Amino acid sequence: MASIKKGDTVVVITGASEARGGDKGKTGTVLSVDKKTNRVIVDGLNLVTKHVRIVENARGVKDGGLVTEPAPIHISNVALVDPSTKKATRLGSKVETVTKNGKAKTVRTRIAKKSGKEI
Repeated sequence: MASIKKGDTVVVITGASEARGGDKGKTGTVLSVDKKTNRVIVDGLNLVTKHVRIVENARGVKDGGLVTEPAPIHISNVALVDPSTKKATRLGSKVETVTKNGKAKTVRTRIAKKSGKEI
């Protein structure tokens, strides 16, 4: 089960450091999660250059050439950022019973293990 979701802020915890040209220690927002391969695409991290054929769109603007876009990172190589400390943390869950309009409903919320705050 993937605990990281689209829109979460994550930090890269493995790989080459920023001094050596890598992304370790950098933070970004998750753009998409692939549950089948356990990979995430993070905005501005793990950038690769692709050669894309230059084509003209309907407005007459040419698109293509050398395009830089984020590549997938394995989900085990990123960690969620704690909202209060801005450092990597693990996830936990808290189950609460909420009464709304006379009906009791159980709600599961994600919390940061280090600070205990809701994510």
